Amino acid sequence: MRTVDAAPCIRPENTWRDVRNRLEYLAFRAAVGMFAALPRPWAVRLGAWLGALAYFIAWPLRKAGLTHLSWAFPERRPEEHRRILRAAARNLGRMAAEVCHFGHLTPETVRNYVQIADPARWQAAIQRPEGQGLVVLTAHFGNWELLAHIHGLLGVPVTLIHRPMRNPFVNEWLIRWRARAGTRSIAKKAAAKEALRVLRSGGILAIPADQNQRYSFGVFVDFFGKPACTTTGPVRLAEHAGAPIVPVFLRRVGESDRHVVEVLDPIELVHTGNAEGDLVENTQRCSRAIEEMIRRYPEQWIWFHRRWKTRPPGEASTQARV
Repeated sequence: MRTVDAAPCIRPENTWRDVRNRLEYLAFRAAVGMFAALPRPWAVRLGAWLGALAYFIAWPLRKAGLTHLSWAFPERRPEEHRRILRAAARNLGRMAAEVCHFGHLTPETVRNYVQIADPARWQAAIQRPEGQGLVVLTAHFGNWELLAHIHGLLGVPVTLIHRPMRNPFVNEWLIRWRARAGTRSIAKKAAAKEALRVLRSGGILAIPADQNQRYSFGVFVDFFGKPACTTTGPVRLAEHAGAPIVPVFLRRVGESDRHVVEVLDPIELVHTGNAEGDLVENTQRCSRAIEEMIRRYPEQWIWFHRRWKTRPPGEASTQARV
């Protein structure tokens, strides 16, 4: 018989954290259920409205986003920065509503919402020699969750390297939700071994490479004119597995619920014999592809994210100014 002393000891802060996570999860599931119950056009409009509301009430995030836009587009006026950020907030709201409607999508109906800009280039990317994997370089752009989902519905499921969400219950739900279309999720911290296995078995590995990295996990490359600590994952994995890197993005058409798959030219990797220099240069080429897409459609990127948080040694943190 278990004695009182032998009973599991749960620290109060862990108990509170667990309760908080569960309450957040219940609220999250209620919101998902509400959006899913609405007709899709209504849900998307409501999502856009809530995104616009969040822009006005979330002052710290708005301040960060406007600061980042002033760094990225110093030639544009503050009014233009605010316009872009409001549109980016509405895009995130639409995206959340669309994710809630994934359960209604089928291989037939998904084509009502998503088109492929260049089908021949898309086919060339996904049809590779047997056993050769593909690294899809992408970003938190447009509706990035739908990008992975539609590929599963179209018969070419992808494996996604992701950063787990803070709330474990929401994170687990999201992994299961993605899996409905065949998308596998690999937690970023333990991704290398499994990611290589995917590539060496001929699979497609999608890596969002547009988020800030800790100093020990990235290299500094130019991103909108400022050094940004950037993951080397796409380059390292592609080199080890002999896989090409192809940038792929899902672009929203205006402010509608229609999307276009944009497949860009493969990243040409350099090999000069200087391994460290080549890693930086090739990571820069990946980052440049992402930046060029964001420059074309700045309203579709997550400007609230602290992309330049990690600074090179000796340079003061930018966070104090954001």
